[in-house]
Amino acid sequence: MSQRTRLMVVLGLIAAVAVAALAFGLSRDGGDPAPGQAATRSATAAASGGSAPLASTPTATRPAQGVPSAPDVTVPSGMATVRVDQLPPEARRTLLLIDTGGPFPYAKDGTVFSNREGRLPKQKNGYYREYTVDTPGSDDRGARRIITGVPGERYYTSDHYATFRVIVP
Repeated sequence: MSQRTRLMVVLGLIAAVAVAALAFGLSRDGGDPAPGQAATRSATAAASGGSAPLASTPTATRPAQGVPSAPDVTVPSGMATVRVDQLPPEARRTLLLIDTGGPFPYAKDGTVFSNREGRLPKQKNGYYREYTVDTPGSDDRGARRIITGVPGERYYTSDHYATFRVIVP
């Protein structure tokens, strides 16, 4: 794919996401949770230190008011987090491709990730899918990946599956 074609695809995806975000923002009821009803690990808490230690039970994150995102994200006990805006730009582009269904630049994108090392929560084989995050200067797929499960369940690794962080809004 030529650089110009790739640029056009990326710009088209950005425009589609912007339209979807606008539609999502206009359709929200705009209500805030009642005082004292905040989740144990909110997007605001994540903003102050996305990889801070977590409580001993899984918790859900909610996006800040007016910020479009995937559904609430469950953070497994002991897993670090990373906000979308803290990811490298190449990872954010990969998330856009995932959200819009492609086209993906690598044949292995969207294939089953088996979680053989057991670093992600245990699920049936075929549950997780992997997507390549471009690594500038790399001659191959590089070490960075995004792994997905159910909608909104996304993990980022920058070290070829040695460690994972839950992607939160």
